[in-house]
Amino acid sequence: MRHMLCKYWQHFVLLPVALLWLSPVLWIGVTSLKTKSEVFDSAAGWLPDIAQWSNYPAALSVAPFGRYLINSVLVTGSIIAAQLVTITLAAYAFARLRFPGKNLLFGLFLVQIMFPIYAIFLTNFVTIRELGLMNSLWALIVPFVASGYGTFMLHQAFRQVPSELADAARLDGCGHLSTLWHVYLPLVKPTLVAFAIISVVTHWNDYMWPLLVTNSEEVRTLPIGLGLLAKADSGADWTRLMAATIVVVSPLLLFFVIFQRRFVDSFMHAGIK
Repeated sequence: MRHMLCKYWQHFVLLPVALLWLSPVLWIGVTSLKTKSEVFDSAAGWLPDIAQWSNYPAALSVAPFGRYLINSVLVTGSIIAAQLVTITLAAYAFARLRFPGKNLLFGLFLVQIMFPIYAIFLTNFVTIRELGLMNSLWALIVPFVASGYGTFMLHQAFRQVPSELADAARLDGCGHLSTLWHVYLPLVKPTLVAFAIISVVTHWNDYMWPLLVTNSEEVRTLPIGLGLLAKADSGADWTRLMAATIVVVSPLLLFFVIFQRRFVDSFMHAGIK
């Protein structure tokens, strides 16, 4: 017994933490299978008497969640694809190239990180309106094609790559893009994956910005559908709202379960050489 405790003590410590983290998810799942009366009945048990699977199709019928799902995938996928390109090129320029005003421009990138996203909503809204992109998927994508935070993360990772590797690549005739592709990117892959996870979760769950720049069902995303359930005229229908919440978070949970090892390795090794 003592040998087992010494060997698995970390598991015993982390198990209560894992249960604490899982408790909201379990509560949402159980509530999604209850009736309305069971949700507010203190005498009702923690589990429903009869699982109400009909809450799921009922929740999906309130709004076109299929259209919302496609929009969320298109918006999130487009943002992360654009960000990986822009932050890679920007970080490489700041980390390895010399040009006038480099330190000033990089300082502006750092200043951008200090501002909360809500502080620049007005300027982004005015820009999108002037470009004529309101109520379109482009309005959800364009303001986020670059990331100061991602540029900073990748800049730090590039600086940890030995310059001798880049010098050797240039002696072999590689240009900047070839050096970036064959030397730098393979070594900073954990940092890229770690940033991609953060970006995908952030934009998949974004509610305020899609609410501001869209006003039609054709271009709205999944969090907007949850808002429709929460703002019903008769009050929030908690059983359907929890069912819809499970639908919204399931793609991310499934994605994490499939690539769990890659995600953990990315966060463990990001920035470590």
